[in-house]
Amino acid sequence: MQRVTVVGAGSWGTTIASLVSANAPTRLWCRRPEVAGEINARATNEQYLPGFALAPPLEAGSDLAAAVTGAGIVAMAVPSHVFRGVLEELVPHLGPGVPVISLSKGLEQGSHRRMSEIVEELAPGHPVGVLTGPNLAREVLAGSPAAAVLAMSDVAAAERLVPIFALEHFRVYVGHDVVGCELGGALKNVVALAVGMAEGLGLADNSRAALITRGLAELTRLGVAMGGEPATFAGLAGLGDLLATCLSPQSRNHHVGVQLGRGRTLGEITAAMQQVAEGVKTARVVLELAAEHGLEMPITSELCAVLDGGRDPGEAYRNLLGRSLRPEPEPLG
Repeated sequence: MQRVTVVGAGSWGTTIASLVSANAPTRLWCRRPEVAGEINARATNEQYLPGFALAPPLEAGSDLAAAVTGAGIVAMAVPSHVFRGVLEELVPHLGPGVPVISLSKGLEQGSHRRMSEIVEELAPGHPVGVLTGPNLAREVLAGSPAAAVLAMSDVAAAERLVPIFALEHFRVYVGHDVVGCELGGALKNVVALAVGMAEGLGLADNSRAALITRGLAELTRLGVAMGGEPATFAGLAGLGDLLATCLSPQSRNHHVGVQLGRGRTLGEITAAMQQVAEGVKTARVVLELAAEHGLEMPITSELCAVLDGGRDPGEAYRNLLGRSLRPEPEPLG
């Protein structure tokens, strides 16, 4: 049976590694040796998943070369801003034709690249895909029913990999729209920050529902302009992931947004966090991409002004309410 290596021991990487270990021999690469030692000795990762027991077959290590050598599948679960550096380090140890699956939901700053594009650049010849959806690590690890999409341009290859990732309570659907699935996972984090700010400001449920809906229209416009399929953004990788991230207090992006709405600075919020809220870094990239494609992204624009420290969250929402009305639904062309 193919061995799976999951690279990155944050909450989601650890969760996927624990799940997959029920289907195949699995190793989890941890940046810090003490985390690997804890997983091997006690089957726990208290920093990222306090109170949860991991599957006993799971092995962990902090030597990246050793973790990747001999793997039949590699799943990348590191944050987008370190994705390239970690991938560069592990590529020499990849076996021929080993699939690389991205679990990361972000865009590279500067290049604006999706994670799968970085894999194609640094590891040509390796099948690449993305596993994404409305998945909250603690709920999935606790056994709450959930669903995800495994998207690869080669659908037959994705179908062969589904049994590795799927469990009875974790349904994995096959998709072919890698671009749309990846962009849905990255762009929804930006909307979640804005929805979290609305909650922090004390706005009611109908206000947040309107913001989620307009945010979906905004991310769909950009996603389609960049090559994604419209239907993808109405599915698990789009609307599904957007709802989970916007509404759950477990979402890091939601948390950051709420704290911003309550008047805390971005520096104060992130300094107290152990993991990365991808939307903070992605928001500026999204605004730059919107400019490249000649699109208006009002929610993202106001959010970036708040993140940059130049605008009060309340003022940002007043600016959105003062915009001229647009047709509903909006044309995508």
